Amino acid sequence: MRHPYPIREIARQAGLSTATVDRVLNNRGSVTESTTREVHQAIKDLDRQQTQVRIGGHTFMIDIVMQAPERFSAAVRQALEAELPALHPAVVRSRFHFRETCPPVEMTGILDKIAKRGTQGVILKAPDVPEVAAAVGRLAAAGIPVVTLVTDLPHSARLAYVGIDNRAAGATAAYLLEQWLGDRPGNVLTTISRGSFRGEEEREMGFRSAMRLAQPRRSLVEVTDSDGLDATQRDLVLEALKRDEDIVAVYSMGGGNFATLDAFDALGRPCAVFIAHDLDHDNISLLRERRLSAVLHHDLRQDVRRACQTIMRAHKALPDDGPPPPSAIQVVTPLNLPPV
Repeated sequence: MRHPYPIREIARQAGLSTATVDRVLNNRGSVTESTTREVHQAIKDLDRQQTQVRIGGHTFMIDIVMQAPERFSAAVRQALEAELPALHPAVVRSRFHFRETCPPVEMTGILDKIAKRGTQGVILKAPDVPEVAAAVGRLAAAGIPVVTLVTDLPHSARLAYVGIDNRAAGATAAYLLEQWLGDRPGNVLTTISRGSFRGEEEREMGFRSAMRLAQPRRSLVEVTDSDGLDATQRDLVLEALKRDEDIVAVYSMGGGNFATLDAFDALGRPCAVFIAHDLDHDNISLLRERRLSAVLHHDLRQDVRRACQTIMRAHKALPDDGPPPPSAIQVVTPLNLPPV
């Protein structure tokens, strides 16, 4: 690939040795296909970032580690790169470690590799399990600040959490759903990508508590452990709909909404109300088609900016003004979609 970058800069971006990068760029062999992809991806990342930041000031290398469907991780990448010019006085470089599915042993391996290699900070979206919390502790012990994004690890050594109050979001979803359903009978399908994500668990708790107060006779039917992936989500929703013919509404905490609606369509079942989270590409399309009633959204650009600034404060590059407040919850309907 033609590029203007020194080998050491590509190596730093990719997290590889300069010798390995040199072998890839000069086709000297003895490297795996995955390593070659990492080098090429590093050059592409540098190309994107080069056009968006002014070189100068202190440079922070931040690792973004996420277990999430591609549609959400792509939205995070886009939000971060759009915010780079606003992050001065520092210049931020980023390395991305995205997985749609990621067993705890693989997630901890990624975090331990980052701790060994070194970084100025980690922005993390991961399940709240003991293995991940322990890996965060090892990062903190190495002097590396960790900021959790959209879902928290409250019992870990993470520096801060950035995102919405997920319990309040769940309660908001219950309020909206009951306003639309009114006295109409029927049960509600709740969908969670994986129960070990603290953020989704808190949304479910807030939703269930508010529904119990508003409509105690309405049953909630849970679908979980799809990782928000369409193929798995469709099968799980189909099974739930076949078991319960009284499901008339959906609260989606973990995505896979095209697949959920496809399952309703396959059985010829209507979905009277559908509340979802995040203005990703899928949900924007479904709102425009009026297949979603509302999306609970938070400003992802603001969130990643706050996460980066929290890491900068840990390094004394910015004054410390306390932990970031919860992000505002925005209710987006087909009638107030923001311009693209």
